[in-house]
Amino acid sequence: MSTSSEKFVQPAIPKFDGYYDFWSMTMENFLRSREMWSLVEEGIPTMAIGSSPANEAQRKAVEEAKLKDLKVKNFLFQAIDREILETILDKGTSKAIWESMKRKYQGSTKVRRAQLQALKREFELLAMKEGEKIDTFLGRTLSLVNKMKINGESVEQSTIVSKILRSLTKKFNYVVCSIEESNDLSTLTIDELHGSLLVHEGRMQEPQEEEHVLNVSQDERSSYGRGRGSLRGGRGRGRGRATPDKASIECFKCHKLGHFQYECPDWEKGAYYAELEEDVLLMAQVSFEEEECRDKKIKLDAFGSISSLREGMLEY
Repeated sequence: MSTSSEKFVQPAIPKFDGYYDFWSMTMENFLRSREMWSLVEEGIPTMAIGSSPANEAQRKAVEEAKLKDLKVKNFLFQAIDREILETILDKGTSKAIWESMKRKYQGSTKVRRAQLQALKREFELLAMKEGEKIDTFLGRTLSLVNKMKINGESVEQSTIVSKILRSLTKKFNYVVCSIEESNDLSTLTIDELHGSLLVHEGRMQEPQEEEHVLNVSQDERSSYGRGRGSLRGGRGRGRGRATPDKASIECFKCHKLGHFQYECPDWEKGAYYAELEEDVLLMAQVSFEEEECRDKKIKLDAFGSISSLREGMLEY
């Protein structure tokens, strides 16, 4: 039954792409699933090399181990490119190939220690960016933690939970207080924290979406109000922030599209003539009043002269 299932389900062999830590982890899991990892970790039993087996059972076990080792070597040959395989001198066993790859690409202890120090510093300075999603931030955090674990650092789950809560943006302050008061951080798992943060993030986005819809409706209403501006002000009653498209604006003076009423050339021309006529009428009225006053003054002066002459004649 197991043989028939293996024919249908054949997991892909992890290809080495230059990142040894990730490749070694996936390749180890691949070999463990086929019960062949012991040959890479321990090699072929030493008692079977260079000595004749004591009995038939030991000889058979050695032959099976050699056959499995050939299968493991076949998997490694398929996972590693030809250029890299040519640099490996000892290809006798799968253990020798694995150790050669480890020495070449994993680095020495000193290099790993330096990488770990850089990762620790990055972990301490890690913080959530403004507008960043919870999934993205937790993905960056856990990816950094995995790199630290690969380089030999043991990071406890409570440390990761505390770091995530400290590194959230200010809008999550009340969420952090609620989580810290209602949960024991020493027993809170990362998955539980992740789910709680996702729920709060979804609730915070709902008012923002409603506010955005309200602002859009107000902008449309104000734009419509600007299109129907008054005659006196010339600027319209609406004070919307969005600039309306004049192609859809109808002028109330000439009933044409493309401009407001206060921008209508006919309206400006008519207003100019009206102002000119008012000035002419005002000037004419002022002239008429001055002429009337002048006539009255002449009449008064003439009447005064006649009166003076009449009084002189009487005295004489």
